[in-house]
Amino acid sequence: MKAAELIGIREFRIVDQDLPDPGPGQVQVRVAAVGICGSDLHNYTEGGIGDSRCKYPMVLGHEPSGVVLKTGTGVTGVSAGDQFALEPGIACGQCEMCRVGRVNLCDNMRFMSSGTIPGFFRERVNLPAHNLIAVPKNVGLREATLIEPIAVALHSLTFAAIRAGETAVVFGTGPIGLLTIAALRLAGAGRVWAVEPVTHRREMAKMMGADVVLDSALNGGDPVGTILHDTAKRGVDVAFDCAAGVDTVNQCIGALAKTGRLVYTAIPAEVHVPFHAPGLRKKEITFFNVYRSNHQTERARDILAEHVTLFAPLVTHSRPLQEIQQAFEVVTRYEDGVGKMLVTPE
Repeated sequence: MKAAELIGIREFRIVDQDLPDPGPGQVQVRVAAVGICGSDLHNYTEGGIGDSRCKYPMVLGHEPSGVVLKTGTGVTGVSAGDQFALEPGIACGQCEMCRVGRVNLCDNMRFMSSGTIPGFFRERVNLPAHNLIAVPKNVGLREATLIEPIAVALHSLTFAAIRAGETAVVFGTGPIGLLTIAALRLAGAGRVWAVEPVTHRREMAKMMGADVVLDSALNGGDPVGTILHDTAKRGVDVAFDCAAGVDTVNQCIGALAKTGRLVYTAIPAEVHVPFHAPGLRKKEITFFNVYRSNHQTERARDILAEHVTLFAPLVTHSRPLQEIQQAFEVVTRYEDGVGKMLVTPE
């Protein structure tokens, strides 16, 4: 089978790999489509994510869908030809975090696409049958790749604990920011601001439900004054940093009301990020950090199925596996109005 290996910064190669038959409890899946995630871009452009460095060669990709080819012994209720979204995280189920229901923080997590554990930018893959996510017939294999990032956005909203009518701002409207905006609207949020420097992403933010869209390159590069003006200097109830920009976390602090909640979904390139401590302290802001998702996959699947016409336009581009380098460059450069880019190994 063919696989795309990242072998250096901004350098993929297509290789032939062998894949054994699925073992007990496993299924073998033909990978149909895989979304390019922001963490994939960090690995591609920076050689790692913060203090987690790439271990070359590595196969990225963790937003997949596919079609079952074979089943291992002990697998029931699954047949060749069945279509699924695929869960990339394989938790141990035994450690302290798993026992208390925080499986995203599993001490022994095997997350496909990280370190030496290959991901889904390849034609076929074996994985546990319980990592199959059944999707309704109205959700195609392209749209099914959105389940994993929607789950991340939903996980972030568990921290935000949005109450009906509360106000929010989302800094950064890449795919996660856009999905966060959609999740806020579905959760009953009131006025939602979006802050983004890229023109076509601002248009997509409107499409996903933002009430006010601000260009972060205007007004001296600081939209906080506009948000404070719009809220009579009060600020918003919840701020989401989905950008990890040079100062976006501190813009979140500035835009928040007293006792506001700051949800940090972004993945910063830097190991250490400076915070405006007086703003955090004097407003008694509560800070939440988001790491992947936790017990949100089925809910993400159901929300996608119910609102597929809302989410489907986010998927704007696709490229075959052989053109993965070009696909990553289009996304990295924000070219051609790209929203979510898919790689299609089949």
